[in-house]
Amino acid sequence: MFESLSDRLGGVFERLRGRGALNEGDVRAAMREVRIALLEADVALPVVRDFVEKATEQAIGQSVLKSVTPGQQVVKIVNDALIEMLGAEAVDLELDVTPPAVVMMVGLQGSGKTTTTAKIAKRLTEQKRKKVMMASLDVNRPAAQEQLATLGTQAKVATLPIVAGQQPVDIARRALQSARLQGYDVLILDTAGRLHVDQALMDEMKAVADIAKPDEILLVVDALTGQDAVNVAQNFSEQVPLTGVVLTRMDGDARGGAALSMRAVTGKPIKFVGVAEKLDGLETFHPQRVAGRILGMGDVVSLVEKAAETIKVEEAEALAAKMAKGQFDMNDLRNQLGQMRRMGGLGALAGMLPGVKQVKQAMASGAADDKVLIRMEAIISSMTPKERAKPELLNAKRKIRVAKGSGTTVQEVNRLLKMHQEMSTAMKKLKKMGGLKGLGALLGKGGGLGGMLGGGAGGMPPLPPGGLPGLPGGGAGGMGGLPPGFEKFLKK
Repeated sequence: MFESLSDRLGGVFERLRGRGALNEGDVRAAMREVRIALLEADVALPVVRDFVEKATEQAIGQSVLKSVTPGQQVVKIVNDALIEMLGAEAVDLELDVTPPAVVMMVGLQGSGKTTTTAKIAKRLTEQKRKKVMMASLDVNRPAAQEQLATLGTQAKVATLPIVAGQQPVDIARRALQSARLQGYDVLILDTAGRLHVDQALMDEMKAVADIAKPDEILLVVDALTGQDAVNVAQNFSEQVPLTGVVLTRMDGDARGGAALSMRAVTGKPIKFVGVAEKLDGLETFHPQRVAGRILGMGDVVSLVEKAAETIKVEEAEALAAKMAKGQFDMNDLRNQLGQMRRMGGLGALAGMLPGVKQVKQAMASGAADDKVLIRMEAIISSMTPKERAKPELLNAKRKIRVAKGSGTTVQEVNRLLKMHQEMSTAMKKLKKMGGLKGLGALLGKGGGLGGMLGGGAGGMPPLPPGGLPGLPGGGAGGMGGLPPGFEKFLKK
């Protein structure tokens, strides 16, 4: 997400940083380009106007123009303005109420309400340890209630039994009674959508809200509809007391105008964004992290959190033990590649890592995609157990056999071996640094690399055992966090 805007702004600020001393004309010219970039990203005109005026006013201040690094200062001002526009802080669901907390999902038909309902329920169940029930109030769309029941089975979340012919208000009343009697912490009501905003939709929502008295009313809108999503949000916020917005299909929105406009236009926080169709494809919306991604600074904190969620503890502990001895074989590399795939593949990682230009450019040109990871794993799988444990056994004859077995070329096998060699060298250096303890000191909170990456907000959270993908322990070398030598594998 935000690829086109990020690329455009990246070019603007790269030129600013390369200028050294700046005058007011330079800043105003750069801000005109920022304005055009935001408009092309489909950000609402009033939002763009306010944003550019505030940022320009601060950027042409004497303290900025006379500073040692004026280009960096301007980037920081734009970053801070972006964060403010997006809502400053992440806002979670308000569930600290007398159970059951009622969450009501509203929105137009086709925006992804039912799937988002299941995603939120799964998230609350697994991450917050809440006992959740879902209830479908959609009696208009064919099989809508059955769809939620199916998603509930997949997410391992209870759904209210379907009673044919029952109307939305009666279903809401029954769901409330059932949730109370069975001791549920959270009840999520999936209401019906329409093809457009109409009074019948609003009247039905108000009737359900009067009965359920929801603690949260979340509007689900499709980010791909751009400014229309903002208009829908404005219409809903005028009719019902929204508490937040969920933007779906953010992974397919390269412009990001809806996300950038939503908070400023409606005054309601974006609480979640849908980033994949799978039930775990939902992320908390963090304004600071999103601003970092837009300006090419990466999102290392989210990367660490994602690694902590997807990493397999047994693999991590085994790898940590080998790291302490300075060892790293092909089996370890295969585990790291599998972890990268579980974390969303190259696209997800490239968006979170600062300055990973080679990967982003290769993916944009079609020269690299997640099939690269599959090919690499195929090469390793075509080796014998002895060869995986001791890659130095791979002579010319064996490499030809491995290439044929994996459907790749000898050149690709050689590139993978080179990448493994560089990672193995990194492990040996890590051992000399004092192993995991030495690395922990380097990444300590509030100081060293951890303090830098934490952006002055208390440093990074603890790295998961085994570290980031391809970089056990989250250490040094390579393309900003991808495995050392990875870029060489991408070069044909």
